[in-house]
Amino acid sequence: MSSRPELKVEDEPGFIRFFRNLAAKPDDTVRIFDRGDFYTAHGDDAVFIARTVYRTTSVLRQLGREPGLESVTLSITVFRNFLREALFRLGKRIEIWESTGRSNWKITKQASPGNLQDVEEDLGGQLDSAPIILAIKITAKASEARNVGVCFADASVRELGVSEFLDNDLYSNFESLLIQLGVKECLVQTDSSRKDVELAKLRTIADNCGCAVSERSSMDFGTKDIDQDISRLLRDERAAGTLPQTDLKLAMGAAAALIRYLGVMSDQTNFGQYQLYQHDLSQFMKLDAAALKALNLMPGPRDGSKTMSLYGLLNHCKTPLGSRLLAQWLKQPLMDVKEIERRQQLVEAFVMDTELRQTMQEEHLRSIPDLYRLAKKFQRKMANLEDVVRAYQVAIRLPGFLGTLEGVMDEQYKDPLDSEYTSKLNECSNSLAKLQEMVETTVDLEALDNHEFIIKPEFDDDLRSISKRLEKIRKSMQVEHTRVGNDLDQDIDKKLFLENHKTHGWCFRLTRNEAGCIRNQKQYKECSTQKNGVYFTTDKLAELRREFDQLSENYNRTQRGLVNEVVNVAASYCPVIEKLAGILAHLDVVVSFAHVSVHAPTAYVRPKMHERGTGNTILKEARHPCMEMQDDISFITNDVALVRGESEFLIITGPNMGGKSTYIRQIGVIALLAQVGCFVPCSEAELCIFDSILARVGASDSTLKGVSTFMAEMLETANILKSATRESLIIIDELGRGTSTYDGFGLAWAISEHIVREIGAFAAFATHFHELTALVDTYPQVQNLHVVAHIGERQEEDATMGDGEVDAPTEKRREVTLLYKVEPGVCDQSFGIHVAELVRFPQKVVNMAKRKADELEDFSGKHEDLGAQGLGEASKQDVEDGSRMLKEVLVRWKEECAKEGLKGQEEQVQKMRELVKGNEALMQNPFFRRVRTL
Repeated sequence: MSSRPELKVEDEPGFIRFFRNLAAKPDDTVRIFDRGDFYTAHGDDAVFIARTVYRTTSVLRQLGREPGLESVTLSITVFRNFLREALFRLGKRIEIWESTGRSNWKITKQASPGNLQDVEEDLGGQLDSAPIILAIKITAKASEARNVGVCFADASVRELGVSEFLDNDLYSNFESLLIQLGVKECLVQTDSSRKDVELAKLRTIADNCGCAVSERSSMDFGTKDIDQDISRLLRDERAAGTLPQTDLKLAMGAAAALIRYLGVMSDQTNFGQYQLYQHDLSQFMKLDAAALKALNLMPGPRDGSKTMSLYGLLNHCKTPLGSRLLAQWLKQPLMDVKEIERRQQLVEAFVMDTELRQTMQEEHLRSIPDLYRLAKKFQRKMANLEDVVRAYQVAIRLPGFLGTLEGVMDEQYKDPLDSEYTSKLNECSNSLAKLQEMVETTVDLEALDNHEFIIKPEFDDDLRSISKRLEKIRKSMQVEHTRVGNDLDQDIDKKLFLENHKTHGWCFRLTRNEAGCIRNQKQYKECSTQKNGVYFTTDKLAELRREFDQLSENYNRTQRGLVNEVVNVAASYCPVIEKLAGILAHLDVVVSFAHVSVHAPTAYVRPKMHERGTGNTILKEARHPCMEMQDDISFITNDVALVRGESEFLIITGPNMGGKSTYIRQIGVIALLAQVGCFVPCSEAELCIFDSILARVGASDSTLKGVSTFMAEMLETANILKSATRESLIIIDELGRGTSTYDGFGLAWAISEHIVREIGAFAAFATHFHELTALVDTYPQVQNLHVVAHIGERQEEDATMGDGEVDAPTEKRREVTLLYKVEPGVCDQSFGIHVAELVRFPQKVVNMAKRKADELEDFSGKHEDLGAQGLGEASKQDVEDGSRMLKEVLVRWKEECAKEGLKGQEEQVQKMRELVKGNEALMQNPFFRRVRTL
């Protein structure tokens, strides 16, 4: 981490007054003050940054007299890292203030998770997913379906989307839309009284989906000027009123709020740049927030390994374009079989041709910059000559892509590759030919070796003169380089380098191992020490550097007009650059799918897909793609059969840690992989098209949100029951554990029966309620499965327990080996205590658990038998009398054993027999006689 800059306390009294007079800000907003070459934060924000970034409050400094103003400084590098953390992980809003002189400051930049326009340069463009922001407007009446209108934007690529749909009272479609789009921020109408139930539901759903919620006045959702605003923003020259999307009145209200929030109308560079489209919610598979977590779709903040999430596993993309598109594809699985098979065909082409795949990844794609970000710089008139050169470098690489693709000889892949990539890339290459020619004519490409971006000197007499003087200085620097190398006895090709450093300008760099040779030598002045070596200079080089910098400034000033012309011409190629970005992003993701499919521990296979509404899902030797990649895991494969009329509803029983959860989750993961067009981790696979994956997994209290485990279960289950169709895939893990056993079982039975009888969706239900397996007696489409555990026996010497109890000298203990194999049938016993032994519970606790379990089983079993067979001649009074007498005998037996010092098991049993036989009333009691026969 960079060293922290210091604040000069004596310069701050005016700032302290200004800061303390600022209006209060929302808790989720952080104010940062730009000091030129570093940044500061103050008050609560300083404490927050100290704890978040530096992990200690010792970095805080007090400004002013007591009580001072707590403050912290951030170097530019630390600020940029904090910006990413605050916006992407913590969901904060950022205000950046700059000084206007005389202790006055103003906000110059603002950012939120869905609005990154002002800070894109600070973030460096390396975004894992697009910063989507969405506004929603609803009309809701009791007992009626909710009408929902949304507008969403990706300002980084200048796209506006709208959608309107009906929704249920849980807003299940809205939740699916947030996940499909990967929304980072959601705008809802202000509800200061917090009495609007519908708005409260929207805020909760957005929060569950990881969206920052921003409240806006209902006035912002007014549509008075919306047609005019949209007409000015769109590339489409038709009047907004003639576009079908503007007939969506609720969506237009949301669009009005979104446009005002983003402030796009105040920046004229946005005019004529946006595209408007209508999003069809039914075009993609629906996922709820629970499914997102159950399938580990996206990385979480605590994921220790890249392969813990499906996105991390699949992301072998070489470009930021590809990484963002991959995140989008995973949240938008396709429903069109033909489109799925088209993607699969492209993936197969790269799977089958190793040279094609490796060449694309290692030679071509890795050299492609973020073209969307590059195009936006041109559109916002923020580009420079370096950006023109970057566009040129992409253009000259396109023939390499084309040559590699045209080299594919297999006819079954040649046509798909040509229609998706080759013909489109060829068109882009032809369109960029003029840009390539212009750059080669005007830009000094030889100067790029020195990281200089200049116009060729031949274009102007003054440029030619300055260029000659600059070349003379370069030669003088080389002479000085050689002189210093000889003086220090260092090789100028391998150890002593002459470099143009971004901070120090022209200077020397020695490797850190050789840096000792300049210590204590006055003629060598150190500039800085960094990881790659020690930077230093001499008086002669410093003088040459100053002269070089001055001439370079003169050169830039002289060429400025020419540079502006070149940049403006290059900006006219933005539509081509954006089109090229989409093609290369698609190519990058498909090649990444092929890479993962080939390099898995066991290669993936291409699944056969059935038309929507037909077919079954049958997976042979299926594996969980993330689990099999973890260290020290040898994954056990299992078959899956979801067959209409035979095995639509799978009930999986078995021991804890036996693999039930993994089994049901891998079904969902494989279904999703198949519908995004990827190969799947099986030896053979056929799948039907699922319109949604709905999940209820895990049991964790959301106490900070005031929601218990059981309430969370019921909310998620209610969403499943209201959203599921016959074409859905339902995954349920351990439903009903958040309440009493009987209530939990009753709910699990009723919910299962409803899914089987009323919905008819394919479902997998992992449970500890073994009684649930009786559903198969009523419904033939239910199938019972269990995870296998091997039970062996071992002899153990029992030690004296801590409370003085002594067990038998030796005891046969069951030893459980979890096999992680799923087979038909019911698991006839629970292994909870044995799992406790596996994880080294204290032996005393395990022994007590076994005794209590035996007691409960005996109690339950005997009462079940009594209930089933009747008590014979035993009346209610007989039961009460017999129970009372038994208790009296047991108390007397305990007292006499202690009095007579009976410790042996046989002696104690003999004493019990004597007491029972000696109690004639007990021996004649009908209830006791019935108990003795059990």
